[in-house]
Amino acid sequence: MPTTAHTLTDVAASDATLRRFLHGLPGVDAVGLEARAASLGTRSIKTTAKAYAIDLAISMVDLTTLEGADTPGKVRALGAKAVHPDPTDRATPATAAVCVYPDMVATAKEAVAGSAVKVASVATAFPAGRAPLSVKLADVREAVAAGADEIDMVIDRGAFLAGRYMQVYEEIVAVKEACGAARLKVIFETGELSTYDNIRRASWLGMLAGADFIKTSTGKVAVNATPANTLLMLEAVRDFRAQTGVQVGVKPAGGIRTTKDAVKFLVLVNETAGADWLDNHWFRFGASSLLNDLLMQRQKLATGRYSGPDYVTVD
Repeated sequence: MPTTAHTLTDVAASDATLRRFLHGLPGVDAVGLEARAASLGTRSIKTTAKAYAIDLAISMVDLTTLEGADTPGKVRALGAKAVHPDPTDRATPATAAVCVYPDMVATAKEAVAGSAVKVASVATAFPAGRAPLSVKLADVREAVAAGADEIDMVIDRGAFLAGRYMQVYEEIVAVKEACGAARLKVIFETGELSTYDNIRRASWLGMLAGADFIKTSTGKVAVNATPANTLLMLEAVRDFRAQTGVQVGVKPAGGIRTTKDAVKFLVLVNETAGADWLDNHWFRFGASSLLNDLLMQRQKLATGRYSGPDYVTVD
């Protein structure tokens, strides 16, 4: 008989019960995990399936600009691109969202008005997460008040690595409450968590605390999304739904730049979590340059040739 959501809620009743639960999760077989991820990455797909996969991947992109030099003009251009990625072909799907800093939310919201494109905002002192909780919550509330549909928060990796799991849990719960109706993506910064066991624990901790999505990375460190760490997180959301009936999304971010990469990740989703996650409500790519390659490959499939480097806008 599967564990109920209520029973899993009880594991966060105290620091001791939460620690016992997280450290009681099965250890990760690193060699087996990496071998499975590599094996799934070698699968090829037929041309008709590739056309479908490219359109699906485009629809899953969180088109992102997170630079200190971001301007309203750059964000407006990004919004226009998200709504019509290929202005010469209106059959091209829109991206899932544009992802910006909180002070750019209102500008992004205006740019995508009238479309299905969401506005996501990084908050909670992104990317380091080094700020008092009151500051992080103010960051979230301001982004939501400006119109953010989704919030991408970073966990306190220092607290997590020091074993202060309840502190991390309570912070996610507080941010989730501050989100109101906005969906919450919880970023682990997997490159800083050091071990696969830590990534598995962080995944369950995030889901227990109410994450709508679990996300690999900020894209601001050396190691970001990999097939292996994404496979591990896909296993976690699959197992969490089996136990609780609650479905949680996954967002690999950083380092996914080519259509070939994106297709590998879609195969991982299908083979690990299943077809229920092959939808932009449950799977996203955090990317800035991936969209351009998807558009060029899409056009090559349609016409048999590339239009050249001027075909797509350069971010």
